[in-house]
Amino acid sequence: MMNEDFQRGWEQPMLVAGDAPASAVGAARGRGARAEKALKQIVTIRLDVDMLEWFKQQGPGYQTRINQLLREHMDAQNGKK
Repeated sequence: MMNEDFQRGWEQPMLVAGDAPASAVGAARGRGARAEKALKQIVTIRLDVDMLEWFKQQGPGYQTRINQLLREHMDAQNGKK
């Protein structure tokens, strides 16, 4: 099963340098203030099939785009822009 490779680490955030600005990566290493943007948590989420297919049809990086849209929604709900 694919998820077995990740199962032990699912509860631990991980630093993903490719998905975060360099400043956030530095922050995660103790050199800045935005460490939370560099951390990724492996999760399982159920999405409608047609919606997931649409994101995948947009090309590589669909998970990053989903994350970006969720962040924008969260920021909007929190009154940020």
